[in-house]
Amino acid sequence: MNQVITAKLKLNLTAEQKLAVRDTALAYRDALNYTAMVAFGDSSSSNGTKLQKLVYNHLRSEFKLGAQMACNVPRQVAATFKSLTTKVKQNNEAIKKGYTKKRFKGFDQAPKYASRTVTLNYQRDYRFKSDQQVSIGTLNGRIVVPYEGWNKHLDLIKVCPNIGAAKILYQRSSKTYYLMVSLEIELPEINPTSITRISGVDVGMRYLAVETDLSNKSTFYSGKASRHKANQYQKTRRSLQRKDTRSAKRRLIALSGRERRFIADVNHQISKEIAKPVSLIGLEDLTGIRDRTKSKSGNSASKKQRQANRNKAKWSFAELHGYIDYKANLVGSLATKVPAHYTSQSCP
Repeated sequence: MNQVITAKLKLNLTAEQKLAVRDTALAYRDALNYTAMVAFGDSSSSNGTKLQKLVYNHLRSEFKLGAQMACNVPRQVAATFKSLTTKVKQNNEAIKKGYTKKRFKGFDQAPKYASRTVTLNYQRDYRFKSDQQVSIGTLNGRIVVPYEGWNKHLDLIKVCPNIGAAKILYQRSSKTYYLMVSLEIELPEINPTSITRISGVDVGMRYLAVETDLSNKSTFYSGKASRHKANQYQKTRRSLQRKDTRSAKRRLIALSGRERRFIADVNHQISKEIAKPVSLIGLEDLTGIRDRTKSKSGNSASKKQRQANRNKAKWSFAELHGYIDYKANLVGSLATKVPAHYTSQSCP
């Protein structure tokens, strides 16, 4: 059994190296937007091979991308269009079932890429060197950069036989570039007869999670502090949106990133506590829960209803489920989805 994890490495770039990485990231972003415009006007937009034949030469000549990067761009755009197609199908099914009346508008215009990201292939666009350094390909040739990160990730990089693709990410608040490396680690097969503990996890908004085992021993993870923090962010966001100045917009971007990281940190802490060794963990299948429990919105909604809609929109149960799933695999446990009907009634 294999598990894919992502190692986040901070790149300690010099001023000259940072400029080279910046130029590469911006060129890659422009190439994505160009390819998205081409794909938007083509019926075979979700076919990466056909899309590559349409744009490859132009990406090489106009944007000066390397051969492998010029292949990665149409693949990434094709993957985006595939996900949009899936969302259209899900939206049509939701409309038929009466869950929603809104039409998905993802295909009304070409998708736009704004982040400075570059997808790199291992041993072609980047490779690890000795003395905790990494070689990265840019528009102006290769650069060798020292990096740092979590000690466990650094140790895994030295011994992991299956290192996959990586992405360069730019954090605007600290003006720092990070390398997100995909590591596929091999885990021992889990024997179902060796499982000694079974628990169920009921997720919600008042309590982010409630874990109960067969002996009715329950652990409650309150969402009161998270809700209070989210309301503070909302008040600050509303104040900045009213100002509508350039500095206020910069502050809004920083605020969104901070709130996202706070929610992820809370989910990491909860999932770490739930994913105990040698356990079978049941998770609710909450597909379409927001549409099924939709309340009034807009001018016809009361203040409490609008606040409830906002809290529901920020409910990150899928992220929490994902964290529990992969953390369970790392400690020799299994997490599985079960029907959500009547699970809350059996929860203390």
